[in-house]
Amino acid sequence: MEDANARLIDLISGRWRSQILYAGVKLGVFDALAHGPKNAVRVARELGVDAGLLYRLMRALGSLELLKEDHTGTFSLTPMGELLRRDHPQTLRGITLWEEGPLTYFAWWHLPDLIKEGKQDGFVREFGRPLFEYLSQNPSHGEVFNEAMSSLSSMDNALVLEALESYDFSNISHLCDIGGGHGLTLCSLLAKYPHLRGTVLELPGVIEQKELLWADKMGVGDRCAYVPGDMFREVPPADAYMLKRVLHDWNDEACIQILSNAHEAAPRDGRIFIMEAVVPGPDTSHLSKLFDIHMLVMLTGRERTAEEYAGLLEAAGWTYRQAWYPVSKMLGVVEGRKA
Repeated sequence: MEDANARLIDLISGRWRSQILYAGVKLGVFDALAHGPKNAVRVARELGVDAGLLYRLMRALGSLELLKEDHTGTFSLTPMGELLRRDHPQTLRGITLWEEGPLTYFAWWHLPDLIKEGKQDGFVREFGRPLFEYLSQNPSHGEVFNEAMSSLSSMDNALVLEALESYDFSNISHLCDIGGGHGLTLCSLLAKYPHLRGTVLELPGVIEQKELLWADKMGVGDRCAYVPGDMFREVPPADAYMLKRVLHDWNDEACIQILSNAHEAAPRDGRIFIMEAVVPGPDTSHLSKLFDIHMLVMLTGRERTAEEYAGLLEAAGWTYRQAWYPVSKMLGVVEGRKA
């Protein structure tokens, strides 16, 4: 009983933890410690905040193992804290600012009512318009969202490459990444398989900042094209398609439209790879089961099982082949072939 109490209190205080983390990132604490240990007074002076209150925040961050405090009151970054620096190559700063920021925070308040009424999308209920429309009209929030997606993409990229480590790409010459952002995963595959060429299909606003695109930075610019477009209207022809963290944003009808557009453009032996957090069986705890509620709150989509993705593929004319996973199974790659 005592263990159950402790675990439940830990859950109840979860918002305290995540908001303490958010405050540390928002104020710049982790960036202030990027070049070495400092005490709270010095950090407060650099950030222009109250030293006494900042010390209490930094002490709490230490309790979360994000900072380490010594007996002189000097703080340094832990390995987890390093990941919250703006300049860390695997930074999770953007995800923190987005997931614990005001837009997500207020949308989540509607969860009980959404379930009572059988209607998704607490974001529309709170802000009066769909998430992506709101972001396009509010660039400052859009920047935070894009930073979060870049952080998530970097983490997912390694998982996708691991999942497809043994996959035979020899019969694929042109791979199209639908909704591929700045192209990190596609370009990673192009770098690994020199015979491949690729196309990133994205909204114009996502790919207009050329300095953010990965192709030239990864030395595959001569084999990778960035094409502005709308995946709900049409996709360019290619031997194979990939959709990473795209379909979970949308309801079944929208997903089938996207998959059908790819099916129409694909050759007779075309392939498609759905890269998502695939929901495991009832006996397995998994982040996807929590992420699914996030989709319920923020959008019209959901996280799905491999069987549910197979159903979407078949409804759009594809034939489900199999699912590929990294060891952690944090992400899965569901493969379809053109029927």
